[in-house]
Amino acid sequence: MEQSQREEIQKKLLEWFKRNKRDLPWRKTKDPYAIWVSEMMLQQTQVETVIPYYKNFLSTFPTLQHLAEANLSEVLKTWEGLGYYSRARNLHRAAKMVLNRFQGKIPNSLNALLSLPGIGRYTAGAILSIAFNQEAPILDGNVKRVLTRVFAISKNPKKKETEHLLWKISESLIPKNRARLFNQALMDLGAMICTPKKPICLSCPLNPLCKGYLSGAPEHFPLPFNKRKIPQREGRVAIIQRNGKVLLQQRPLKGFLGGLWEFPNWQTNERGSERMRLRNEIKKEMGLNVEVKGLMGTFQQTYSHFKLILHAFYCQPLGRKKKGRWVSINQLDRLPMSRIHRKIAYTLNQ
Repeated sequence: MEQSQREEIQKKLLEWFKRNKRDLPWRKTKDPYAIWVSEMMLQQTQVETVIPYYKNFLSTFPTLQHLAEANLSEVLKTWEGLGYYSRARNLHRAAKMVLNRFQGKIPNSLNALLSLPGIGRYTAGAILSIAFNQEAPILDGNVKRVLTRVFAISKNPKKKETEHLLWKISESLIPKNRARLFNQALMDLGAMICTPKKPICLSCPLNPLCKGYLSGAPEHFPLPFNKRKIPQREGRVAIIQRNGKVLLQQRPLKGFLGGLWEFPNWQTNERGSERMRLRNEIKKEMGLNVEVKGLMGTFQQTYSHFKLILHAFYCQPLGRKKKGRWVSINQLDRLPMSRIHRKIAYTLNQ
């Protein structure tokens, strides 16, 4: 890339950003903690969804110390509904590490940031450039799309060699002492103008320089790839009630939906004799005899990698439980749950 082309991209993009930048709450601060929280929430989640969660999270945990000293269950409850709960667990763990290793200050070096759970190269680059104005590159989905179109890179951006090239281009474009503004401008251009479908090329400040636009087919960049079909999983849920309480269990802290509370459930692809199977599963896993009553309802949730269908049954306990925790039905909203189990809880509370 020639120096003149680089400078033209920088100039046009920064001028456009000055006039068109989005009004986002995390842009009203230079606090590294607040910016870090926003970047963690924005991973795989749209801006409009994140904004209310971001405001509530910082209201609940206004400083890194508040977050580090909080109970994980409280953190997960504040995160509830945002999905990808490993981000919340990583944020909580990392806050404790920053408090202990870095005297409570978010580190301003790449290696130090990468040593924290949940922070990869993109998140580290965003924190360094936005919070500290360091010339650190970023490469999220929006930025990848902008760069592949501007430079007509047709190879799959998920391939290592292509991603390596895009990182080099992103780093080479950052203007000296203006990383904060330039990286945010790249993000906004991808989100507002250079969209996956029907990009608004006539409003793009880079269209005279964009090889994808000049080719007449900008949507051909990046190279489309076939999405994998999402598999479907089914399971049975036990709604075990006694004296205004219901039996819950907590998922292991590590792994999918770690630390969340849920009604006892078991996945199965088999249908038929569901009541007998459920009764046997409860006896085997929880050491509790139950009488399985009627079907409460069927609930669905689609995750990034599978669709889940749960059939919930009312159950009457016939003995003492060995596992799980009795929770008052009117206090279910105090515990963090996945979206599908929260739906079940709402139905139970009606």
